[in-house]
Amino acid sequence: MISVGIDVSKGKSTVCAIKPYGEVLMTTRDFKHTKDDLDSLVKQLSRFKEEIHIIMEATGNYHLPVYQYLKSKDYQISIINPLEMKRYRCQGIRNPKTDKIDSMIIAQYGIDYWYRFKPNDDMDEKRQELRLLGKQYTSYMRIRTIRCQDLCHILDRTMPGVYGLLDDFNRNNGQDKLCDFAEKYYHSDNITKYSEKVFTERYSSWLKKKGYRPNEKEAHQLYSIAKNAIPTLDSKLPSTKLLVQEAVNVLREVDSSLYDILNQLKDLSKEMPEYETVLSMKGIGTTLAPRFIAEIGDPRRFHSAKALIAYAGIDAPPYQSGQFTGTKRHISKRGSSNLRKLGYELMDSVNKHKSSYIGDPVCEYFMKKRNEGKPYRVAMIATFNKFLRIYHSRVSEVLNEYDNIH
Repeated sequence: MISVGIDVSKGKSTVCAIKPYGEVLMTTRDFKHTKDDLDSLVKQLSRFKEEIHIIMEATGNYHLPVYQYLKSKDYQISIINPLEMKRYRCQGIRNPKTDKIDSMIIAQYGIDYWYRFKPNDDMDEKRQELRLLGKQYTSYMRIRTIRCQDLCHILDRTMPGVYGLLDDFNRNNGQDKLCDFAEKYYHSDNITKYSEKVFTERYSSWLKKKGYRPNEKEAHQLYSIAKNAIPTLDSKLPSTKLLVQEAVNVLREVDSSLYDILNQLKDLSKEMPEYETVLSMKGIGTTLAPRFIAEIGDPRRFHSAKALIAYAGIDAPPYQSGQFTGTKRHISKRGSSNLRKLGYELMDSVNKHKSSYIGDPVCEYFMKKRNEGKPYRVAMIATFNKFLRIYHSRVSEVLNEYDNIH
């Protein structure tokens, strides 16, 4: 048995190979993430005639070229959580850290836990593409939050109170009512120069032209806000219009990217065998279903529903010492923050539409917890826990049937 430890960094990796009892077969050496250098690494590994396990830490995108190349050469590779490796590394007193030492420690870890490793199965290309799209969607949503704040700060100086009144980005059609409105009425003076009746007529005509529903009540609210607002930027200054327009333009670009990515997510997820099953779950619509499929992937890669819950980071690890057993434990938050965010969105949907979800086990469980007097967040996390158990069971069953047929 030979353990190959690879300490991955940007552009290069430090590699070491050892056998049990610390016998070094290949001293630490750096290999660049190029075809020539990785070919050289494969030639050195091919000299060994015993079973080889390759161990490396998950390092975002840095380890992917090495993983992909070695996987194409039929080597057994295990990707280790960096936190797990950090805890294994910190067993001494001094704990020195260099790339050479790290590669030795990773290789030794492979020897110590030899029989525990399971090879990392490659997801098919569609699931890889879905996961990448899901990550990019989340990344652009963070950018959008920042851009929204920028627009809000500008509108607070040109038309205080309007932000939050109008609808935000519509993920289904890509429209953003706030952006459209701010582009035309960037200052309260653009509204108050008309009478309320004239503005209401012009606003109704503008809504129809843009494809929004007519809303006379909204027009009166906007006029009232503009009439009572105290803007701190003069509408006559050319920079005032410029600042609002540029904030709107940047936000629109992000909205356009989100709309395109989400549509691609939807198209790909419809090709997955579990799509209809996931879509049929209450609280999940055409927007959340592709994102859940992209983030969780094949749920059978988790040995049980508990493992999926741990992956979401909403489990409360047990704590017991002597006569004491901890019962009030916080969730671990060790896992996918994206999946937790999806859980919050799902539970928000369940809470808003619970009257129409009567009979659904997830909704019934949520209302049961609320009726017991549980705080909203506690009930939400407990309900999301139950949802993931149901998701793991139903989707795994569908995928097993699909595999049997095909």
